[in-house]
Amino acid sequence: MNAKTPVEAQLTISSKTYSAWSLRGWLLCKLAGLDVIEQQVPNDAANRAELLLLSPSVLVPRLTCRGASVWDTLAIAEFLNEQFPEAQMLPADPIARAHSRSISGEIHSGFSNLRSALPMNLKVRHEKFPVFSGARPDIERIETIWADCLERYGGPFLFGARPTVADAMYAPVTTRFVTYAVALSAPCEAYCRTIAEWAPMREWIAAAKAEPEEMEELDVEF
Repeated sequence: MNAKTPVEAQLTISSKTYSAWSLRGWLLCKLAGLDVIEQQVPNDAANRAELLLLSPSVLVPRLTCRGASVWDTLAIAEFLNEQFPEAQMLPADPIARAHSRSISGEIHSGFSNLRSALPMNLKVRHEKFPVFSGARPDIERIETIWADCLERYGGPFLFGARPTVADAMYAPVTTRFVTYAVALSAPCEAYCRTIAEWAPMREWIAAAKAEPEEMEELDVEF
């Protein structure tokens, strides 16, 4: 298919204020150069209850594109990378590509203490926030991942001059660190600023701040 031919696609998401997984799926679509029709899960009581229970029936985010229905952010990333190889969503070098997949898988499946201690909320900013000790190892591990990537590949994104899947996966973490005033090393603070200034992130955050206050604040990751 010609790269200029419009591709019809739909992305089902949840709250832009609170849903880290929705943000990841949306950023992945932006990385692929894919314009999607957004279908937002209604913020009614039934859906809130399902989200709070982490019900698999919600399947958010979910991408419908070229006859496929794909949920789970890593599955969406791999699907988009296959469908739109010209977007170069993963590093070209095979060693860097393996590294990118490894750290993306790590954030996808781990850091549960961080998720519960610092839930994503794009509408608030705390000057001081007590971070319980169980979350500290997660924060330190993320700093190690970022510092290693930034030194190895030269920044300002994790794998060099342009954003990749790994940046989409870690973008919600940067917002948590900003929201809860988590003290970071200088390179990691700079990386948070890089993500905050990334055009798709600015677009998402602006939309989150304009989002109606219909969904009660969630204190779990979904």
